[in-house]
Amino acid sequence: ELLRVSPKGSEPLQFAGLADVSISEDIPVEGEITVPVGSRSPDEDFSTLDEPVRDTIMRDLKAVGKKFIHVMYPKKSSALLRDWDLWGPLVLCVSLALMLQGGSADSKDDGGPQFAEVFVIIWFGAVVITLNSKLLGGTISFFQSLCVLGYCVLPLTVAMLVCRLVLLAGAGTVSFIIRLIVVLAMFGWSTLASTAFLADSQPPNRKALVVYPIFLFYFVISWMILTFTLQ
Repeated sequence: ELLRVSPKGSEPLQFAGLADVSISEDIPVEGEITVPVGSRSPDEDFSTLDEPVRDTIMRDLKAVGKKFIHVMYPKKSSALLRDWDLWGPLVLCVSLALMLQGGSADSKDDGGPQFAEVFVIIWFGAVVITLNSKLLGGTISFFQSLCVLGYCVLPLTVAMLVCRLVLLAGAGTVSFIIRLIVVLAMFGWSTLASTAFLADSQPPNRKALVVYPIFLFYFVISWMILTFTLQ
């Protein structure tokens, strides 16, 4: 019915019936097209550009302190992996190296390894373990693994402090037994803490290959602490 022949019969008028359709003036034909966007979380709007330096330092110190607490009470958690940092491992490494220094820096017969030796052993060992973990199919990043291994040196640092205090009281069989017990306990603590954080990131059939280098890493540090003597 939409096709209508012209009065003279020359050409058909296509869709002539559409001319009778009218558009009401009450229908709005203008407006804005907006795409709904989800509400932004407070973390996305957070910025440290306008934050005072004191607040930034205090926030970082609190974050480091929380990671120390997680190491002292180890459990399977991703707390050390979410917000990794290397400030804590650096402080622990420097503290342990200074305590293992023994005597003065000018002395050739100091009672422990030199500062650079301890520093290199700790960081080189952590890097080797991290590379081994990545090659075995670990799912965590390079710096996350360094963060966990570094923070888990905390129990051994405490053991070094206790051993120095025991040696100040005197050297002997009783002193050695006390130091041996303390070092063994803290060695087990460091190993268990590190594996608790890193075990879930490894394939189930390769966890032993990851734990073994960690065991050797903390064993070497424990041996240096146990054989340390004051001059």
